[in-house]
Amino acid sequence: MNLKQVSLRTIWPQMATLSMGLLLVVSACKNEETPAPVVPVLTVTAISPTSAPAGSAVVITGTAFNATPTSNSVAFGNVPATVSAATTTSLTVVVPANAGSPVTVTTGGITATGPAFTVAAKPVVTVAGNITANTNWTAGNVYLIQGFVYVQSGATLTIQPGTVIKGADKDADPSGQQKGGTLIIQAGAKINAAGTATAPIVFTSNKPAGSRNYGDWGGVVLIGKAPTNQPAATAFEGGIAGQLGAYTDAADNSGVMQYCRIEFGGIALLANSEINGLTMYGVGSGTTLDHIQVSYSGDDSYELFGGTVNAKYLIAYRGFDDDWDTDWGWSGKVQYGLAIRDPQVADVSGSNGFESDNFNPGLPATGPNAGLPLTGGVFANMSNFVFSGTPSNASTAKGSGPFQSGMHLRRNTSLSVFNSVLYGYPEGLRLDAPTGTTGTLDNATNGSLQLRGIVLANMTTPIKGAGSITDAQATAFFNTAAYKNQIVASADAATLLFNSSLFGLTATPTLLPGTGSPLLTGAVWDGKGADAFFKQETFRGAFGTEDWTKGWANFDPQNTDYSK
Repeated sequence: MNLKQVSLRTIWPQMATLSMGLLLVVSACKNEETPAPVVPVLTVTAISPTSAPAGSAVVITGTAFNATPTSNSVAFGNVPATVSAATTTSLTVVVPANAGSPVTVTTGGITATGPAFTVAAKPVVTVAGNITANTNWTAGNVYLIQGFVYVQSGATLTIQPGTVIKGADKDADPSGQQKGGTLIIQAGAKINAAGTATAPIVFTSNKPAGSRNYGDWGGVVLIGKAPTNQPAATAFEGGIAGQLGAYTDAADNSGVMQYCRIEFGGIALLANSEINGLTMYGVGSGTTLDHIQVSYSGDDSYELFGGTVNAKYLIAYRGFDDDWDTDWGWSGKVQYGLAIRDPQVADVSGSNGFESDNFNPGLPATGPNAGLPLTGGVFANMSNFVFSGTPSNASTAKGSGPFQSGMHLRRNTSLSVFNSVLYGYPEGLRLDAPTGTTGTLDNATNGSLQLRGIVLANMTTPIKGAGSITDAQATAFFNTAAYKNQIVASADAATLLFNSSLFGLTATPTLLPGTGSPLLTGAVWDGKGADAFFKQETFRGAFGTEDWTKGWANFDPQNTDYSK
């Protein structure tokens, strides 16, 4: 072995060791130059302001928000809020009605909780007198109506979703005329009250929670230019200014009311001349009405004086007098309606589910504005509930009189009702014509008054004639086999599978009939029911398998705080 070979054998292991060390050093340096990426953590660091009224905007700051607004879920307590703008570090959010605390933000399945937030009372804006120009009411305020407030012809009142409007009692009337706060949309004016399921518009009492009552204020009145069967000089009820007019515009448009609640209105300002929860005079078919709840009305929940207006998804809750009152030639259509009554509260006049007249006495009916058009509107898929036990027609402790009928059809009306359920009235159908007249019976027998797919359940007297109509005549009409009407005796009422909460009046009711209920089938859609306005459901009553009251209706308005 020569010297060169010895040197290589000696040096090579040292060189290998040195190379490995250099490689480790280089690798270490490379790792230091490209550290692992830091994943931001979802946090909520601040809310500004920390106190604000419902309907106002607040800014939530933090980290790791999604820059797409709809990809962030924000809740105030358990109430979801709308995110109107977003970056990765801030969210602009509208404080929801009934907001609670704490405020949470959820993004990508991760939730972060923010600092404390309190809901402040909204500013109160007092409204009195006439509204003569286009006006906007916003959800950031509470509006207090004092006396009669008229929206005059040519003006539109626009009300933002989530807005609360309160009616003052008669002692607050600035005119000194003792008129409870009432909102009146006059002929030629419009209301644009388009609430949403998550932000309904609420018209309610000015009294605090727990002390509200029937007739605390007037209510909402719509006046249109569609036909009625009354003379043009006919005055409005309840002391409302003006007269009907000889209008002929069947497609007249008084505006929009959607997802609206009207609570504790309905007031008697003159003898036998009242304002109802929602009162409509000559309102035309161009008007949009749907998802409306009238609760604790001091008179009728809904009254339609003529006109052609249509509606869907109506609730009459714990009213005082009638639920659905039609007269003066109303000829529109309604589908899906729920009425729930307190069995201890009825009016001295005898409260009915449906009360329908042409006018008093109903005849003669000789022409436009003189008895024609006949009241000939059509209801479908309605459910009215009063007593769960055996009905009583005795005067009750909390009201001023008795219940009377599920349907009182009288004075030459040709109202029609399809696929509806009436439960727990002393009487089911009262078919009535003033003595010496035959108009109501003529309308029933000639096919202009149609009752099809009707269920009368748990009634003491299911069918009754009155005036010149005998019990036998009324019974023969209702029991015509082709009409597929049905009487369910009290002993068999449980077979309809209604939930007992419908009659408890203590919680949000379970409204869907139970699986296997005979009401889920059997609907009839002939005659006037074949109109394209109606969705031809298979079920009878207001509900099949979908509860359309969810989210926007309130079955406990007595205890709701409307200051925030």
